[in-house]
Amino acid sequence: MRRCMDDLLPLGRIGIVGAGRVGRAMALGLGPHSAAAPLIWSRSAGRAQAAVAEIGNCLAVDRLSELLEACDVIAIAVADDAIPDVVAAMAANPMVAGRFIFHVSGGSGTTILDPLENAGARTAAVHPAMTFTGNPRREVERMMSARFAVTGSSPDAAAQARTIVAALGGTAVEIAEAQRALYHAALCHAANHLVTLIAGASEALASAGVAEPGSLLAPLARAALENSLVSGHAALSGPILRDDAGTVARHLQAISDGSPELLDAYRAMAQATLDAQQRRSGLAQSELRAVLSRDSVLPTSPVRA
Repeated sequence: MRRCMDDLLPLGRIGIVGAGRVGRAMALGLGPHSAAAPLIWSRSAGRAQAAVAEIGNCLAVDRLSELLEACDVIAIAVADDAIPDVVAAMAANPMVAGRFIFHVSGGSGTTILDPLENAGARTAAVHPAMTFTGNPRREVERMMSARFAVTGSSPDAAAQARTIVAALGGTAVEIAEAQRALYHAALCHAANHLVTLIAGASEALASAGVAEPGSLLAPLARAALENSLVSGHAALSGPILRDDAGTVARHLQAISDGSPELLDAYRAMAQATLDAQQRRSGLAQSELRAVLSRDSVLPTSPVRA
């Protein structure tokens, strides 16, 4: 991936704490803007060396203090539960005033970085709203069109966070500290639960004898996703929109018989869809609610043409 020299931003030397998927992508994406080869530190020296071997043009360091001493901009790219320990370890070292340190967690804001701010650093949360699968070069390309949730501990820190996003080619979206958890929950609901939904549908199709469930689902699911991104709940189609309780009842019976592991998820999503439909239309759709009740008796009548 090449960048025009005019696109490069003066960020000082970049440091990456963490050598996992996000850390590697950050090292690769921010590397061209670094005044010297980016430094990578990981609790596992082997992972840091592997990251350097994969990315190139960066260096692994053995001591976290070495990275803190040498780098002007530091990204903390570790698992959410590991952030407090990493922050404590960083704060135990002398801090050059004005260092810019940010984490890439979605669910946390800047409060988790308070020990570093108290030591003189500028801090922020910079979360790329995308998934990372372990292909740094592809993920750097995806970050160029991604939104990043930015929360700064101060106006100056927020401005620096936006500079980081610009260096990665993304678009910054300001998220208030108090709203970070809700923001992250919304993303997980959209992305993680979508995986569960599609995987469950694919397994049910396989049980129904479909040889390539993904190929069958792809056009339908992509259209539904695109339509819902544009129109929200107005993109809804299917039996709940039509108030077709009989069809939903037969779905429940068929799932119970042929793919029972899908039953709870189908029922929960149908109920959520019904609730959303009622908020829009004001109609109770009581027959559908009775069918979806866990206490309802599943029908045994044959499927109608």
